[in-house]
Amino acid sequence: MSPSLPASMSAIEICEPGGPDQLKLTTRPLPIPKENEVLIKVAYAGVNRPDVIQRQGLYPPPPGESDIPGLEVSGTIVETGPNTPTLHIGDKVTALVGGGGYAEYCLAPARQCLPIPNGLTMEQAAALPETYFTVWSNVFDRCLLKSGETFLVHGGTSGIGTTAIQLAKAFGAKVITTAGSSEKCEVCLSLGADLAINYRSEDFVEKSKAFTGKKGVDVLLDMVGGDYIQKDISALATEGRLCFIAFLGGPQTTVNFMPVMLKRLTITGSTLRARSGDFKYDVAEKLRKHVWPLLETGKVAPVLYQTLPLDLAAEAHKLMESSQHVGKIMLKVAN
Repeated sequence: MSPSLPASMSAIEICEPGGPDQLKLTTRPLPIPKENEVLIKVAYAGVNRPDVIQRQGLYPPPPGESDIPGLEVSGTIVETGPNTPTLHIGDKVTALVGGGGYAEYCLAPARQCLPIPNGLTMEQAAALPETYFTVWSNVFDRCLLKSGETFLVHGGTSGIGTTAIQLAKAFGAKVITTAGSSEKCEVCLSLGADLAINYRSEDFVEKSKAFTGKKGVDVLLDMVGGDYIQKDISALATEGRLCFIAFLGGPQTTVNFMPVMLKRLTITGSTLRARSGDFKYDVAEKLRKHVWPLLETGKVAPVLYQTLPLDLAAEAHKLMESSQHVGKIMLKVAN
């Protein structure tokens, strides 16, 4: 370890499973990069729903990952482990990590680091990995969304939603989304959605069927689950694809599967955090090739809601749980 680096760092730890008040600022030893890893001096860290679920005790980190929450960071590489030939001390990167982001320094697999897109700030760059990796791997790789198809995403003003709307539109899909107020629906339309449905006052199945001339949607991305599952199936077109990435409304419900047979539907889902390094590298390379140019030309952009200092991580979690936000909540780490 370089003698210019400190022996310890500030970080946010989860004292015990529970509410946001269980997030406390602490001091931890500086991590040491192993083979294929780099150490990043963190500028910003993204706050994501999996962080909240981890804090609640329902989403433990995979074996070998840090217990410090935080799945995405931006910053500057200050140390490299063996076998990281494409990255160097001083490189500015954004990275998808398995944990450890709510800290002054964070280890990252070298293959999950991407350059800061030209024209984007460190703050914007830290908002990219978790949502862009998730949307690309599920919407485009798993569900094979194609130009000309109709795509529906629930929660259009979430970090996932704002990303999915823009990417689906950029690659030629017609985009439908749901949101919880007329104001949030307007935001979704401004991001490129063709139809925004207020789920508190409108039936998304009925509205999406009307929009598609009774055909239904080709791909549907759902993080709600629960009683939405049957409605999702109803909203899909023949040969439609339904993908689950979370179950905020619960993972269980009673479902009539007959439409799955009659419409030849595909139902799938995935989580990202526990996937292999090879898988994440493959997604990173696809983002570098297909999405980074869109970010650099401004065709898509992260939507930032509020940035709080690291020591106010508990307030960031309260904000996320309130669902008042539109886009990403961030933590500023470096001064």
